[in-house]
Amino acid sequence: MEILFDVCRLLLSIAIAFFAGKLIAKLHLPSILGWLIAGMIIGPHALNLLSNSVLDAAWFSGLESLLECVFGLMIGTELIWKQMKKSGPQILVTTITESMGTFLVVSLAFGIIFWFADIPIYLAFMFGGISLATAPAPSLSVVRDMQADGPVTRTLIPMAALDDLVGALVFFLVIAFVSAHLSTQGIPVPIILLLVFLPVFIGGAIGFVAGKLLQHTRSAGTTLAVMLFMLLLSAGAGFAINSALPTPVLNFMLIGMSYSTAFANMIPQEKLDRIMKVMNPVIGFAMIVVILNLAAPLDYHLIFGAGAYTAVYIVARAIGKYSGAWFGATITHAPATVRKYLGFTLLPHSGVSLVFTGIAVSVLSGADPESASIIQGTIAAAAVINEIIAVFMAKKGFEWAGELHQAGHTSTNQQTEKGVSV
Repeated sequence: MEILFDVCRLLLSIAIAFFAGKLIAKLHLPSILGWLIAGMIIGPHALNLLSNSVLDAAWFSGLESLLECVFGLMIGTELIWKQMKKSGPQILVTTITESMGTFLVVSLAFGIIFWFADIPIYLAFMFGGISLATAPAPSLSVVRDMQADGPVTRTLIPMAALDDLVGALVFFLVIAFVSAHLSTQGIPVPIILLLVFLPVFIGGAIGFVAGKLLQHTRSAGTTLAVMLFMLLLSAGAGFAINSALPTPVLNFMLIGMSYSTAFANMIPQEKLDRIMKVMNPVIGFAMIVVILNLAAPLDYHLIFGAGAYTAVYIVARAIGKYSGAWFGATITHAPATVRKYLGFTLLPHSGVSLVFTGIAVSVLSGADPESASIIQGTIAAAAVINEIIAVFMAKKGFEWAGELHQAGHTSTNQQTEKGVSV
């Protein structure tokens, strides 16, 4: 009976978020802003409709992870090798420069502060590692909601996948070095690499098998059934491996992304379009649940208690993301709009950052509880403040680039600047 009550709470929360998104859209703002605000209002720190009993439930965690896989379809089905091979090096270089630029700027800013404040310098690198995380859902929901298309959009979509890989790799390497420094149980580098790339291997392997099967399906129903069954198999493999780990850290969005990338490159475009026509409403539903899970735990009270560390973190991270993206786009001769505006679409942050923060706190809590408190309070406040600002800035980035409401305008898309493959 309690589970049924919690399911009703979730369904009502989804309905409220949906209508909040519709209301916000009437103000010519992205629907996700409505979802975020609704999530915080109905979450545990306000009305408590979407309570901790729902958010902490095993069934909800499983559902949310499965929907992250579904959300990954939106990214993976856009990563068509024939279309990407010309712009692939540009995207890879820009991903590395914006990630490492963010790590360096944030680490340097906190390193200087902590040097004078007599706080362990390794904490600065932990802030740098957490800052790399980009939450792709907010920016991609703007793409979907406001029908964005153009060089910035087509650079962002594949970067959303690569950015998570680079961010996770750097973060876990930092955690390994810090845990070794604190003489806690160190994480071997091979294990780090396995944890970071395992979701890609899982999704890619099962996606390859799915692609082979989809090459032989004839009816639309059979095609969809095979795709969904293999998607569930991908998620199931992720659940099985996650349950065997001390902390569940597998990224299910990457599983869904790599799964769909594999089969999308093995079947005709017409068949892929039929699959996505059916899946698009499901992806929209998945987006709302993923955003609610991101927004509900955020405590809006932290806005009023945010201190100097929170301000430094938000500003330094924004400078790192923007300057790193600008530098990568410049040296790869990307279009002017990508150089100027891509950085704004990379500002959304919470979600993965909160997972990273939890891992960092668990590493620090025994040996250095004071540092654990600093990092937890700073990131929690930054998550609330940054997320609202970042959605506005992401929308403005697409708007300034002239890419809103351009999806489907083939003639417009073809008039892109040299350097990005359409």
